[in-house]
Amino acid sequence: MIDIQLSEKPLDVKTCLDWVMDPACGGIDVFIGTVRNATKGKEVLRLEFEAYERMAIKELQKICENALVKWPIHRISVHHRTGVLQVGEIPVIIAVSAAHRAAAFDACRYLIDTLKETVPIWKKEVFADGEVWVAAHP
Repeated sequence: MIDIQLSEKPLDVKTCLDWVMDPACGGIDVFIGTVRNATKGKEVLRLEFEAYERMAIKELQKICENALVKWPIHRISVHHRTGVLQVGEIPVIIAVSAAHRAAAFDACRYLIDTLKETVPIWKKEVFADGEVWVAAHP
């Protein structure tokens, strides 16, 4: 029911989709986060992600289990990158399948929003004139 991965290797959308596919499901919602080329008018050169892996996986498991309780969803896949990512690369993929689209949409939004708030994964934005850690978690 739950597939969680943290990896320094590139993420694969098809892997996440394959995991959540289920003949009982009429809807799959997918969030794909990508590294954009600018933040607040400043050119982004790259992003660097660090994670407290054991704790991050435990927290991801918890929020996935919460989603399964809150919505009638079948499967969840959450994959997140660590390490250095260039513009255009994918740092996060979340896929959710459900019998009906509303549950998939709602659960997917909950998962990405809660991940950003509670999971100990830190993001550093690197610019030509400096760098900044963004949204540090506990």
